[in-house]
Amino acid sequence: MAPVNRRYDLVVRGARVLVDGAFRPCSVAVAGGEVVALDALDAAVAAVEVVELAADEVLLPGLVDTHVHVNEPGRTEWEGFASATKAAAAGGVTTLLDMPLNSIPPTTDVAALETKRASTQGQCAVDVGFWGGAVPSSLGTLREMHEAGVYGFKCFVLDSGAPEFPPLTHIQVEEAMCEVAQFDGLLAVHAEDAAVIDSRRVPHTVHYREFLDSRPPEAETVAVDAVIEAARRSGARAHIVHLSSARAVPALASARAEGVAITVETCPHYLTLTAEEIADGQTQYKCCPPIRDSVNQDLLWEALAAGHIDFVVSDHSPSTPDLKMLDEGDFGAAWGGVSSLQLGLPLVWTEARRRGLDLATVVGWMSARPADIVGVHRKGRITVGSDADLVVFAPDDTFTVDPETLHHRHTITPYTGRELTGVVRTTYLRGRSALQPVPQGTLKRTGGPRHG
Repeated sequence: MAPVNRRYDLVVRGARVLVDGAFRPCSVAVAGGEVVALDALDAAVAAVEVVELAADEVLLPGLVDTHVHVNEPGRTEWEGFASATKAAAAGGVTTLLDMPLNSIPPTTDVAALETKRASTQGQCAVDVGFWGGAVPSSLGTLREMHEAGVYGFKCFVLDSGAPEFPPLTHIQVEEAMCEVAQFDGLLAVHAEDAAVIDSRRVPHTVHYREFLDSRPPEAETVAVDAVIEAARRSGARAHIVHLSSARAVPALASARAEGVAITVETCPHYLTLTAEEIADGQTQYKCCPPIRDSVNQDLLWEALAAGHIDFVVSDHSPSTPDLKMLDEGDFGAAWGGVSSLQLGLPLVWTEARRRGLDLATVVGWMSARPADIVGVHRKGRITVGSDADLVVFAPDDTFTVDPETLHHRHTITPYTGRELTGVVRTTYLRGRSALQPVPQGTLKRTGGPRHG
């Protein structure tokens, strides 16, 4: 209940507000940047600003995207904090975590972390936190980065594509896990096995089928099995990023059932695009691991619905247009990455709705669940004491993807011309519009208990 006679900064009233996983009529009262009361829809409250949702609008918590490659400093021509966070805000994402590559320097020590933080100044439209990098040279120093505030550590077990961010061997992955287990840290792994990939590598091809065959499901299942075993032996928390192959799900589900602390994410492109629709030369679809067939996609959706996959994040991985090699159409040589930071919610909601899934479940996958697992506190829920990160969303409205409306630095997208359902109409960051002329985003640091 709201305290009598209190005047709030903002009150948002709506017949459908997502609270505790369900929609209900509610007035959300905001003061000092946080949610301070949840009241009846017709509660008599006073506020500087009162927003009445339209009949076709719902109120959601701000999304939490824990997998974004911003690339600044060093490769700011690929993206950058100003463009990435503006795209995030336009897409209802109010908190993002920046991956430790492909910036230069990569975030593999405390000095590089401070360089990264300095590069954000005056640029962030949303709140931003950081992953650290687990590379051979950073082993033994991960606690230092953890204490400096990174949310976890990202590693590869094959060539990352960035020479300044080398992979770990499977033995080194377990060493990293033993290290992070000492402070309840989190190790996130790009799980494609180097030996499997090297045995199937295709340096140049315009044929998507050849590229897909060069990164088979076995590359993921072999690597996931190794990560599971390392997590089992070390007792560490492990996380599989951007799962593409549903064949890895049974092993993950089995390991979790026995108590192994392993979680897993997937991405909008794996849930909404299929290999069957990718024509030869269309390198805007290239990502690693790759977009697989429709049967595999159905199984990913089943795993999400069953709770075997924990959440959905963008893996927003942009580059300059020349690196996508659109003119040559060379899947072997083109940079791998799909830019979807601004489109994630309508992409996933459009497909989920078609499959009979509800919006509350979808939003949970993209807000509370990533926030809880990675430890991004006060985010991902509309609840008293949380940051007032709110999204006004029209779930039945439609739009057609026009690259010119995207705020990403480069507007290359495989979604051009696709009709999507669900429009983000307003995004609030701590109770204020997230798309103000003066950016209001702050830098986040890990700390405190986790949930989930």
